[in-house]
Amino acid sequence: MKEEIVLKPDEALEYVKLNVKEEDVLELSYNRVYAPGDVLNIQIEEEFGEENVIVSLHLNGELVSDVVRVNLNDIKDDLLEIGHISGEKETIIVIED
Repeated sequence: MKEEIVLKPDEALEYVKLNVKEEDVLELSYNRVYAPGDVLNIQIEEEFGEENVIVSLHLNGELVSDVVRVNLNDIKDDLLEIGHISGEKETIIVIED
């Protein structure tokens, strides 16, 4: 089942916090970067009184298959789209200001 939703950047981060679990697939599109990967971990860290959403991904690209930590708060204004695949369900989140 494929679903497309339109969210603001802060709403997209909230979606990730509430819905993305370990072993799901997350596809981040921001600036000119496309980073698909398996979710290893999601952490909520507080820094200077602000909550940060940190996602650890094992990238499954053809050229790069490394593990990266992405602070979604740092890139939220550059996010274009987030793909979330969990089991049989695929959700495409289109980011709009």
